[in-house]
Amino acid sequence: MLTVPSGISSSQAASTCPASWNAVALTDLFIGDEQLESIAALKPGQPNTFGSLRVSTARSYLQIINKHIRQKWGAAKLSEVKAAQVAGWLRDMKCSSLTKAHIKALMSRLFKRAMLWELLPLQVNPMSLVEVRGVSKRRKKPLVLTLVQSEAILGLLPQPYKTMVLIGLCTGLRVSEILSLQWADIDFERLSMKVTRAVVRGIVDEVKTEYSHDELPLDSDFAEKLREWKQQCLPSEQGWVFSSPVTGRPFEPGAIQQKVIRAAGKKLGLQSVGWHTLRHTYRALLDASGAPVGVQQKLMRHAQISTTMNVYGNALMESKREANSKVVKMVLKNTVGFCGVEHSAAAMAHTG
Repeated sequence: MLTVPSGISSSQAASTCPASWNAVALTDLFIGDEQLESIAALKPGQPNTFGSLRVSTARSYLQIINKHIRQKWGAAKLSEVKAAQVAGWLRDMKCSSLTKAHIKALMSRLFKRAMLWELLPLQVNPMSLVEVRGVSKRRKKPLVLTLVQSEAILGLLPQPYKTMVLIGLCTGLRVSEILSLQWADIDFERLSMKVTRAVVRGIVDEVKTEYSHDELPLDSDFAEKLREWKQQCLPSEQGWVFSSPVTGRPFEPGAIQQKVIRAAGKKLGLQSVGWHTLRHTYRALLDASGAPVGVQQKLMRHAQISTTMNVYGNALMESKREANSKVVKMVLKNTVGFCGVEHSAAAMAHTG
C-alpha cells in the first residue's frame, strides 16, 4: 500500500506513478494540502490562520475520511472506484440522506483534486453521476414567528439574550455571526454593520461563504437599541458585543438555545424555537414588507435563493436599508423598556 511521505507537495505527487495511487494515498495528500489536522486541533479562543476551511468543516472532513471513505475504498486504486459502486454503497448505508450527501460531496472534491494533481486523467467526475435521494426534502416546515410571538419572546428574555434575539430578528444573521460581532463592526455614524467573522465551537473563523461577508444597513431605531446595549454590556479586551462573564469570549450558542430561547418559546406554547427560527422569521418579514427578491437575496446574504432572483442584480445600500427598516419597525413596534441590565443571567446558560 502506497503512503504519502510527510510534507509531499502537489507537484511531487503528480510526478509519481498515477496507477499506483489509491484512496488512502489521495486522502493523505488531501489532509496535508488542506491542513485539516492543524485546523481541527484548534481550541476555543485560538484563531484559524491555516486556510479557508472552517474548524467544523475540517473536523467533518476528517471524520468522513476516517470513518467511511478509507474503510470502504482505502485499498482501491482511484481508477477502480466506479460511480455505480459508490451509488450502491451509499444507498445501503445506515445513515441519514444528509450524511450520505456530505460523503458524496467530499468524494467529489477528492476526485477533482486527483485530476488537478494529474493522478487521474481529466474526465467527467464520476461522483456527478451519483444521486442521493431525499437530501433536498425538508422534513419539517420551518417555524416562523408572528410579530406578536416575536414581541412576546423578547419580553420574556433577560439580557444579553434579548439583544441577541433582537439582532437575529432585525438582521437575519446566523447565530455564529451574532455571537462573533465586535463593536468595531458597527458604524453608528454611517448606520451600517459589517459581517466578517463567525464563531463555531469557540473558534473564531471567517464567515460561511464569500456571499456572507457583507455590509448591512442599520435602521436608526435599531441602532439606538444597540447603543443602549453598548452602554450596559460587559466590556472585553476584543470588544465583543456579547462577552461571556465566565470566559470573556463569545458565548456558547447551544446552551442559550436550550435553556433560554427554547424555554421562552415553550412558555408561549411554541415548540422548537431556536436560533435559525429568527433567520426564517426575518426572511418572512422581508417578504411581508414587499422587498424585491433581489434585495432579499442581498440582505439574507445568500449566493442564490432562486434563479429568479438573479435578474435583480446587486441591491443598492439604500434599497437594502429601506427593506430592512420596514422589518425593524415591525419588530420594534410597541416594544418598550427594551434594555435591562441582567448580567447575572448571562452565566445561567454558559456551559464553559
